[in-house]
Amino acid sequence: MVDPDLIAAKLAELDDRVDRVRKHRAATESELAADRDKLDIVSFNLMLAVQVCADIASHIIADEGWTIAKTLADGFQRLADKAVITPETARAMQHAVGLRNVVAHGYVRVDVAMVHRSANEGVDDLSAFARDVATWLGARRA
Repeated sequence: MVDPDLIAAKLAELDDRVDRVRKHRAATESELAADRDKLDIVSFNLMLAVQVCADIASHIIADEGWTIAKTLADGFQRLADKAVITPETARAMQHAVGLRNVVAHGYVRVDVAMVHRSANEGVDDLSAFARDVATWLGARRA
């Protein structure tokens, strides 16, 4: 059974990461590119936010005894398959894993355009994930 306190703590951490992205994001891509500290803060907090979402997915999957996902992206699909999150949220989160991997593993130089887009549009997907999970968890408590 899912530990609601653990999920609540993770959702609070996600909310904090999203707030930090919103606080430090730049209005334009060129502004973000010109301020390396801002780029680092936004990139790092986006990466951590996606990681928190992946952690939540892993906890729910394990605690519910569902088949373990082989990848982070598969974890979001599993949550959609089990009606924890919407298919739209799952697709957005699967896409967000790509940014997380680039930042976390340094596969390539961080794409400023991708970070800017994620900071200004992708944060809504992170918030949707949090809402979906909170709604699912609330329905289970009722």
